[in-house]
Amino acid sequence: MTTSHLISIAGIAMSLLAGSGHHEGSANARAEEPQRPDASGNYATVNGLRMYYEVHGSGDPVVLLHGAFMTITNNWTGWIGELSKTRKVIAIEMQGHGRTADTARDITDENLADDVAALLEQLKIPRADLIGYSMGGAVAMQCAIRHPDKVRKVVVISSYFRRDGVVKEALDAIPKLTADDFKGSPIEAEYKKLSPTPDEFPNFVKRLLATASKGHDISADKLKATTAPMFFIHGDADGVRLEHVAEMFRLKGGEIHGDMKLRSASRLAILPNTTHVTLMQRMAVIVPMVNDFFDAKP
Repeated sequence: MTTSHLISIAGIAMSLLAGSGHHEGSANARAEEPQRPDASGNYATVNGLRMYYEVHGSGDPVVLLHGAFMTITNNWTGWIGELSKTRKVIAIEMQGHGRTADTARDITDENLADDVAALLEQLKIPRADLIGYSMGGAVAMQCAIRHPDKVRKVVVISSYFRRDGVVKEALDAIPKLTADDFKGSPIEAEYKKLSPTPDEFPNFVKRLLATASKGHDISADKLKATTAPMFFIHGDADGVRLEHVAEMFRLKGGEIHGDMKLRSASRLAILPNTTHVTLMQRMAVIVPMVNDFFDAKP
């Protein structure tokens, strides 16, 4: 796991420590969202994992990659209903998350990206679009780096590629986190409800925190060399430094005068009054922008 996992962990935990106001809001928002379309879950054996995934809708394929500690249910419920109106949505639960059991293998963005590519191979999907939130955004970038032939376009929601991209207070919060900070939270409840090892939540928290501390960054050269257009979506208070957001967009051809020269195929959006956690409640704003990005011709 690289440092890109830290923003998800810190964002979730800090909102819990602040009185869980954001999580209560998220739960209420999910209750009002349309239910996910009916789908029977599936499992695929990839790289030693028994990975859980769901397929909804039909059309061009898009893979949804959740954040750290998240699942299909608590990360993508309303999104799946909207996206699957026009696309084949493949929602997966990555190593140790939701219904996918953990293994002894390190939970790194590189390993998780390889799992995504292996699943696409099994499903006989030559290329797909990717949408990744937080940890999932970092995994999506690694997919574009490691498996460029499998990736058409990438949406990166509130993630970053280098440790100095995150604000100091988020990094400072990580060493203080324990499983107790999640006690009674929707995150803990979802783990115990879905995991094949429901009693292992404390160990799972320790593994995510331990592997995050020994991760490594994506180099600017590798991000710049990716061929897939990327759409970076952030909140103006999501814990990622604005200078870092601009750097990512610049590496993908941004920061030009679009009336004077050809624009990059990559895009940037920063939503006002929006945090790392509340970004996922802005589905009504984000999904139309994502569909426009995916539908845009070269």
